[in-house]
Amino acid sequence: MSVSRTTALAMTSALALAAQLPSALAPSVLSAQRPTTMPGYSPSAAATQRRLEQEAIQAPQATRARTHSAALSKEPHVAGTPAQKRTADYVIEQMKAMGLETELRSYDVYLPHATGVKITRMGRDTAVLDVQEPGIPSDPSTMLPQYLPVNGYGGAGVGEGELVFVNFGLIEDYATLDSMGVSVKGKVVLARYGRSFRGIKSREAEKRGAVAVLIYTDPLDDGFVQGDVYPEGPMRPLRGPQRGSVFNGTGDPLTPGYASKPGAPRLKPEETAVPKVPVVPISAANAQALLAQVRGTDIPRNWQGGMALRYHVGPGPVRVRVEVTTDEATAGTKQIHNTLGYLRGSTYPNEYVYIGSHRDSWGPGAADNISGTVSVLEAAQSLSEMAKRGDRPKRTIVFATWDAEEWGLVGSTEYVEDDSLRLKAGAVAYLNQDVSAQGSQFGGGGSPSMRAMLRDVTKQVQDPRGRGTVYETWRAATGTRADTLEPPMGDPGGGSDFAGFYNHFGIPMADWGFGGPSGIYHSAYDTFDWMERFGDPGFQYHATAARIGAATLLRLANAQVLPYDYAEFARTMQRYVAPVERGLTQKGWNAASTAPLTAAIARLETSANAFATTRDAALSAGVTPAAQAAANSALLRVERALARPTGLKSRPWYRSLIYASDVDNGYSTMSFPGVNESIRYGTQAETVAEINDLAARFGAAADAVDAARTALSTPAKR
Repeated sequence: MSVSRTTALAMTSALALAAQLPSALAPSVLSAQRPTTMPGYSPSAAATQRRLEQEAIQAPQATRARTHSAALSKEPHVAGTPAQKRTADYVIEQMKAMGLETELRSYDVYLPHATGVKITRMGRDTAVLDVQEPGIPSDPSTMLPQYLPVNGYGGAGVGEGELVFVNFGLIEDYATLDSMGVSVKGKVVLARYGRSFRGIKSREAEKRGAVAVLIYTDPLDDGFVQGDVYPEGPMRPLRGPQRGSVFNGTGDPLTPGYASKPGAPRLKPEETAVPKVPVVPISAANAQALLAQVRGTDIPRNWQGGMALRYHVGPGPVRVRVEVTTDEATAGTKQIHNTLGYLRGSTYPNEYVYIGSHRDSWGPGAADNISGTVSVLEAAQSLSEMAKRGDRPKRTIVFATWDAEEWGLVGSTEYVEDDSLRLKAGAVAYLNQDVSAQGSQFGGGGSPSMRAMLRDVTKQVQDPRGRGTVYETWRAATGTRADTLEPPMGDPGGGSDFAGFYNHFGIPMADWGFGGPSGIYHSAYDTFDWMERFGDPGFQYHATAARIGAATLLRLANAQVLPYDYAEFARTMQRYVAPVERGLTQKGWNAASTAPLTAAIARLETSANAFATTRDAALSAGVTPAAQAAANSALLRVERALARPTGLKSRPWYRSLIYASDVDNGYSTMSFPGVNESIRYGTQAETVAEINDLAARFGAAADAVDAARTALSTPAKR
């Protein structure tokens, strides 16, 4: 699901061998660098934990990762197909061989597949466009039957009208069209991919009366303008479309907010927010064939793309007919399959640390997201081997692979709605792996409470190219030079399988991956051969992502006191207050004040600092199991307190009041979404209420941190 980024490398046997060397050298290289302390661990436990994490880091293998990738990406495996069920069977078989307890969790969800698509350019030279991606003989996977180029959950039917080019199809692009006197009512819209989620593009076009939507990737963005195209290079060929869902929700559209289990009430498709008009991804070559005959209004200067013609807005004079058929009437509901592997905890079996990836793809999916699935499998292999040797984690670790993520986070959403009680009571954290390896440039993010831990783990893992640790290469790549600064990290706004855990329930999460130049996102060219040639030759970064995962899982699973950093969390929150103040000023709302919010966040930081001091002292002196349990129970409440049961007014499923995807963009993240959406769409009184509610929730979060400190303040009995 993530935006593609990879670096082209040449595949050689020497590189394949080199992939195994860094982990073997890591203990001696890092021995002088390891800090003696570790948040959440006593000094003696920290020393033991460092040793265990180094053992976990050793185990993932690039050669085994390559084998998994080849097996799982050998054919297209769209959710709801027999090929996708075969990927579930493979994962379950591998996890059973590791000695894990396994579960196949299945759901019947609304998942209509396209059965036909036809685009006809009408006018002076009527022609039916060739919408299929051409196979590449040197890459066998591209020669297999592909899923039709239709956007997931796009409407069935026929739309015909003059063509209008709407740039990226953003709300501001339509404002520009309005100023030019151009309407899309009754027209076929042509939009570029990028700048917003494709579902927003579809929504805005349909809202304005468009009868069909075509979306293409301009070569300026991921095609020949950026580099050589596949198979000569990693970028998108001119005839390669980009598939993807246009559903703006999460989970099964027919069972909003509850699991799609037998007997569950279901909406009718027409009662849902799925598009009602056809939405089809087309290649740049087909977009050029259409744009070449568009005239009418001239484009604004910054709307020109990378194709060899002058773009025009239209409307027309070319007319386009878009026809899409699906199997909704006969097989609209399909079964999807999540896989779960359990490594039971020795001390706290009812506390859970999750790591997950989605298995489904729009094609073979070697990058998106077999790379993530391989990372999860290799982390599972590492920790299961340690458990067999007697080093079982204290908390239960769950290795999950999700189905139908590409359609709208469907599999993971159904799971969190199904297992809500267990998650609310005992989920410690969720680690997400979505496009974990398709290049050499590291990036990470997640809840601010988890960032210090992720940074520390990357200081223990060597970069496969021998450039130092992953942390050191991360700092260098991001230009982070000052010792007082850390590399920038991403916020969990949505768009991948962490959403059910974090955005819905407030369960802390983290994610990471390696990227570089790529133009095969959601195409038939996202293959094993592409990965082996350009994405990750030697599969060394697949193994490195797994090393980070294995160590991070152990850090969370074995902690005496859960290693969240709520001081960094509070400091991060403080940065989000200034944009709120600017929004209030722009509205002229003098009666609205951020003072309650600022004070509540400051109190959380004070509580977090006091807690850290007490925690470290208590762990050094000795803590009773009862005190640890009470402290950890309180810590689990901190970020859950920042999730409102009634959710956002715009989207009740999104309960976290800290981050959400922008309701009018989908890809960008909005901090304090309840407050900021109220500033954008509501009244001053509503905004004051949102600010006060958020401040109260920060107060509850601080109360939970204080409760954890109180629990650890009880002296241990000698």
